[in-house]
Amino acid sequence: MRIDRYIASSRIIDLKSKDLPTAYAELLATFAPVLGRKVPRKKILRELLDRETSLTSYLGEGVALPHARIPMKRSYALAIGRCPAGLAFEGKETYEEVRFVFMLLANEKAQNYLSFLATLARNFQDKAIMDPLWMAREVTEFRKAVRSAFAGTDDRPARRRTKFNKLLTDEASKIAKAAECSSILVFADVFPPALAPRLSFPGFKVIVAGEDVSEDDLALHRADAVLAVRALSRARLSQLRAAILLGMTRGVFGLEDRVCCIGGIPGSGQLDTLLVVEVDEEFESVVAPGEEMLPNDISAAALERLIALATELASTGREGQSIGALFVLGDHESVKKRVKPLILNPFHGYDEEDRNVLNPFMDETIKELAYIDGAFIIRGDGVVESAGSMVQARADEIELPGGLGTRHAAAAAITHVTNSLALVVSSTGQVTLFRKGRMFTLFEKSEGRSL
Repeated sequence: MRIDRYIASSRIIDLKSKDLPTAYAELLATFAPVLGRKVPRKKILRELLDRETSLTSYLGEGVALPHARIPMKRSYALAIGRCPAGLAFEGKETYEEVRFVFMLLANEKAQNYLSFLATLARNFQDKAIMDPLWMAREVTEFRKAVRSAFAGTDDRPARRRTKFNKLLTDEASKIAKAAECSSILVFADVFPPALAPRLSFPGFKVIVAGEDVSEDDLALHRADAVLAVRALSRARLSQLRAAILLGMTRGVFGLEDRVCCIGGIPGSGQLDTLLVVEVDEEFESVVAPGEEMLPNDISAAALERLIALATELASTGREGQSIGALFVLGDHESVKKRVKPLILNPFHGYDEEDRNVLNPFMDETIKELAYIDGAFIIRGDGVVESAGSMVQARADEIELPGGLGTRHAAAAAITHVTNSLALVVSSTGQVTLFRKGRMFTLFEKSEGRSL
């Protein structure tokens, strides 16, 4: 995702304000050409400040990320302000550490809003991106550093890759037609921002998948849908499974579909693999003909976010240590009758918005609480009801492969007796989806470079 698309030099400023409310007002004023007169900036400011009282926008590393969804024509717009002396807000000391405020406004219908927030948050952890911002002196130098840091570059020779990519996409069209595929799935993470080509597959439904894809990629690739899935350079088959699963939950794919998938090593700029997938055969272990992939009370966005969290835990662990976890999603009224707390509920008393997995500021909380034994119990809309819960469903009729532990047995049992879904992260780095007592492996850390 080219974040620099949404940054204008006029919205990169040195803040004169010393307190957070007036600093936010300064940044909002830079959006005037984007918002026009119909969008009330005072209302947006009030919403941003109300959110600060319940959940801080400070992410650490000197960065605050206030954000709001509003009715506007653009998908996203960013404003960035420097505050060398920090900010003051209701006596909270954390705001004294703020040096950069990245204010994000998003179209209220933007589907990949959370992915955009997550992308920004990851960038703030990258020293190669943030160091030039810290070192910039004059505001003109700061503006140049921002645009350069978030544009991304790739100076490697591209001619050979371009020729090979065209060869592979031409053959993909022929194979998809001969195999009677209904769709072509392209993994956009193969291409660094500076090398993203314009792909075209006339006559096919085109879906673009990747970690940082957005609605803007629809026009670039003449695509019909985008699917936000984590880029996994050493587990490309896992990325493919996750993309098709999410596509099924969003109605992009059906069990009867045959999909031609094109991918390569993320960031390489070169397509190298073509694979035709029969959706019903790939997912027959968890979805029978005539069944819906997603129970009625579970939102596709909540499942998408949980898969991303589970994959991150499986691939990177926590502070260098492998860590396991169990997430039970949906059919909460039935699930809560079959679980009991092992600890005092750490989510008790918090507003639903603050404990929803769709809130990107919940990521670190989930990862930290994953150390605790027991399951996360989550409503279908993403609201976490409890952590550290023991599943007490019977597993007498469940058959699991040898070598799987109590988390897998609990996930199989609870999904067998309720209409919920469960995700298990094993300490070996595997992510498994359970539905109706049946299991499907989404991610395996040891896959190597297979697609």
